[in-house]
Amino acid sequence: MKIAYSPCPNDTFVFHAWAHGLIPGAPELDVLYADIDITNKLAAEGSGPDVLKISYAALPWVLKDYALLPCGGALGRGCGPLVLMKQSGAEGTAGRTETAGTMPDPAMLSGRRVAVPSERSTAYLLFRLWAAQNVPGGVGEIVVMPFHEIMPAVRDGLIDAGLVIHEARFTYPSYGLALLTDLGSWWESDTNLPIPLGAIIARRSMDLEALAGWARASVEYAWAHPEASRDYVMAHAQEMDPQVAQQHIDLYVNEFTADLGESGYGAVLTLLQRAAEEGLVPQMDYAALLK
Repeated sequence: MKIAYSPCPNDTFVFHAWAHGLIPGAPELDVLYADIDITNKLAAEGSGPDVLKISYAALPWVLKDYALLPCGGALGRGCGPLVLMKQSGAEGTAGRTETAGTMPDPAMLSGRRVAVPSERSTAYLLFRLWAAQNVPGGVGEIVVMPFHEIMPAVRDGLIDAGLVIHEARFTYPSYGLALLTDLGSWWESDTNLPIPLGAIIARRSMDLEALAGWARASVEYAWAHPEASRDYVMAHAQEMDPQVAQQHIDLYVNEFTADLGESGYGAVLTLLQRAAEEGLVPQMDYAALLK
């Protein structure tokens, strides 16, 4: 069976047991390791593998052919994307100087250029939903650029602000940047729900109940035998420090990975309904998420 997921530690940790034939009755996996932007496109084109890890933000484009599995994916708290600008006290491209020690005013983004790593990601949807509430008149131009180029572009004044994810949470001060807002904290305080990040989807023509059972068994095996997956995780972790890889797993592999539950489904529905109201994603049959 063909499957696509990222080489990130949380995905390799979750699928290690299944990929190595350790789940009784589960079919052998032919794994494609791919960035989520690639899997989003494969699913939207309908030419992708049988099972994929995609962004929850991409679900409205693929639910005709694929169903959401209730396990194996990533939702979380305290792990949201950040919006960054130049550090307080430095002259920013928005044309004003912030007083040292103060939080930049979100209104500074009004009509400005903002760099984002993708327009079909939860990070992007959260940013646009936050901006609709907090930026008078809305932001100006959205510029899509590779993730690793965003912080240097903000630092060098090529862009007014940047939307960043993952390890940038810990490294942005070294670029002379300041936090404008933590979108995860905003989302959680606004909704009291976790952040929907990565979804596991499967072709509707398949035995979805069996697939969910094998995925959940792989998660449970990973938790029961955390040492078993270590070599596999590190082989794909792109020179990541083992401690950082473990922190990545601890953050993104949680109770929602084993089962979305009422709170998990509620988070997904809330995100996509709000995004549809803002015209960011197509209107969809929300009942399709549950079957």
